[in-house]
Amino acid sequence: MQPLGRSPWRRTPGRNRGNGTIGAVLAYRHAFHAGNHADVLKHLVLVQLLAHLNEKDKGWRYVDTHAGAGGYSLAGSYAQKHREYEAGIGRLVQRDAAASALPQAVQRYVDLVRHFDAARSASAGTAADAGSNAGQGDDEGDDEGEGKGEGEGKPARPPRRLQRLQPQHPLRQYPGSPAIAAAFKRPQDQLRLFELHPTEHKILAGYLGSDSGCEVRLADGYAALRSVLPPPTRRGLVLIDPPYELKTDYARALGALREALTRFPEGIVMVWLPQVQLVEAAQLPQRLKASAEAQARKGWLHARLSVAEGDARGFGLLGSSVFVANPPHTLHGTLQPVLPWLARELAQFDGAKGYVERSASA
Repeated sequence: MQPLGRSPWRRTPGRNRGNGTIGAVLAYRHAFHAGNHADVLKHLVLVQLLAHLNEKDKGWRYVDTHAGAGGYSLAGSYAQKHREYEAGIGRLVQRDAAASALPQAVQRYVDLVRHFDAARSASAGTAADAGSNAGQGDDEGDDEGEGKGEGEGKPARPPRRLQRLQPQHPLRQYPGSPAIAAAFKRPQDQLRLFELHPTEHKILAGYLGSDSGCEVRLADGYAALRSVLPPPTRRGLVLIDPPYELKTDYARALGALREALTRFPEGIVMVWLPQVQLVEAAQLPQRLKASAEAQARKGWLHARLSVAEGDARGFGLLGSSVFVANPPHTLHGTLQPVLPWLARELAQFDGAKGYVERSASA
């Protein structure tokens, strides 16, 4: 999820239904940011981690502390407000459509997005083919908005063995992290998805809530970690991806990493971080590294992508990073050439850069 609200970056429109922490949480809607450069980095890494877990037959458990709606309409008014996806997944899809070579890891991610888009567009029937939102909540004031939508039917899943699709239309749908995890899920695997926003939870529950091995809860994902870790198979992945609308999210994300590693020291824990002009944002990577050094059995990896400049006051989302405790040993080698490539492709100014670092034990 992307940072919003009272901190030094652009505020996104949304209904604040109360004051304080709950009001701030309920004001956040990820549909405004779906498919942007931060989603590209986060989901590219997520695909690599899930593919690694599937290399063994033994089941795994995926835990998402801030699951969102599961999928998002790029044709709807929320995504169209700032069209952030155009400088993110949109650029990669354009290169793919032009038959330009993509790095293997990027191609795998783009293929998954294309298959999700094709499956969701097909499930919407002739309305989607005609270019409408097919119940996606196109009205900005519609609080059912921008996820699966009411009355759309259960969308199809991307096939596990992905083949490259030829683009038939502009990208209309973008998968959230739960949809990506669901695409990799096998009968022996489990999803534990937590979301506090009632509308996002309702959409997500309608999409994945009835699936075998999947639980969707209207609950605080931070607090729920103790109830789902460790998984019975001792294999799994925890995604900690708050919106950072409140400064307290920085401390809570760090606390969640520590909680997860205390209960599941061999588990893969992934934390998404915003790159913004805040002391808390600057300090969090070092604090995560220190905690992982002390608790993670296989060290840590930190991948960072900086693509934008701040506004005249230095505000804005300049980029993002992903921190992984207990990363697969192959992840560094996969990402090392990809991050500079992504920086060039997604650059919004001349100083864009991407890099990956790791601990000695990773």
